[in-house]
Amino acid sequence: MATFYTADTHFGHANLLNLSGARGAAFSSIEEMNETLIANWNNTVSVKDTVWVLGDFDMGGKDASLALLPRLNGTKILIAGNHDRCWAGARNSWLQRARYLDAGFAAILDWAVTTLPSPRKNKQNLRVMLSHFPYGGDSHGDDRYAGARLRDEGVPLLHGHVHEAFRERRSERGTWMVNVGVDLWDYRPVSESELAVHLSALGK
Repeated sequence: MATFYTADTHFGHANLLNLSGARGAAFSSIEEMNETLIANWNNTVSVKDTVWVLGDFDMGGKDASLALLPRLNGTKILIAGNHDRCWAGARNSWLQRARYLDAGFAAILDWAVTTLPSPRKNKQNLRVMLSHFPYGGDSHGDDRYAGARLRDEGVPLLHGHVHEAFRERRSERGTWMVNVGVDLWDYRPVSESELAVHLSALGK
C-alpha cells in the first residue's frame, strides 16, 4: 500500500483545453483527456493505495464527471478546491458534500497535515501541509482566494491550483511549496516517496 498526491485533474472541463496551452497541445478532445487521466491514474495507483486529491477534481461537480470517480483505483480523499462545489468557499457547499461522498470520495477536507517518508535511513518523516491553494502564487494575475490560504508557519506545503505556473517555489517566508497538479507530473498522481526525494533534493 502506498500514498499518492494529485490535483487539478479538471475532469470534464472542456474549456480548459482552450485556457491551457499545454493541455490543448496534449489532448484533442475532453474525452481523450478524461480517458488518458484515468489510464495514467490506474497504471500508477493500485486498488489498495490511497490518493489525496488536492482540489479541482472536476469543474463544478457535474454528474457526468463525478461518475468517473469509481473508475479510479485506490481510496480517494479530497481536499476541496475552488472548482469543487463542496469547497467551503462555494455557496451552500455543505449541501454538496454528500454528493461527493456518494460519488466515491472517502472523505472531504478543507486542508490537512501529514508526513512523507524520509528518503534517508533513520531520519524523521517530513511533516507537510496539504491544501488546494499555495501559500502564495496563482495561475494568473494576483493571488485569489486569500482567505482560503493557509498561514505559512514554515511547514512545506503540497498544493494544486496553479496548473503549469510552477512546480516548486519558495514562499515569501522561504518555505518550499510543491505543486502536485497533473499538468507538471505527466498527468498522473505522484507518490509520497517521489515527493520526499524531490523535497530532499530542494534542501528540505
